[in-house]
Amino acid sequence: MIPHPPNGEHVDDQMVKIEVNLDDIPGEWLGYVMDLLFEAGANDVFYTPIYMKKNRPGILLQLLCSLENLNKMKEILFRETTTLGVRYYPLTVHRLERKFLKVATEWGAITVKQGMLNGQIVQTAPEFEECKQIARTHSIPLKKVYEQIWLAIGQEENLE
Repeated sequence: MIPHPPNGEHVDDQMVKIEVNLDDIPGEWLGYVMDLLFEAGANDVFYTPIYMKKNRPGILLQLLCSLENLNKMKEILFRETTTLGVRYYPLTVHRLERKFLKVATEWGAITVKQGMLNGQIVQTAPEFEECKQIARTHSIPLKKVYEQIWLAIGQEENLE
């Protein structure tokens, strides 16, 4: 289990939100750009369909990153997209305190993340990448892996 923050609460993170409107970029490029942004340290990257001037369909690309990564993200956006400008502004992200547990399954231990609010569990989520790998390795449906985890979570002795 990962230790709790010293004060028992998760500290608010100061981040930057960056946005660009794109109406002239091939769709194939968007996944590539997302990969580059994540590899460069973006905390989140997402696209929203929008309508722009002259009723053109477009994409609003938004990302969250640390202030330290701002220049790196702007450079990727200018080099790898068709944008001529970016908007960015500071924001605060409050995250739940997190704890990570291992859950015993027939395929081995799988990591489960729990979100805590005032000392109580309010969110529980298996680590997707581990579940996906088990499903592929054992040629079983992903939902079967999740079902096994949810059953194991209900049995305290399976938690490490």
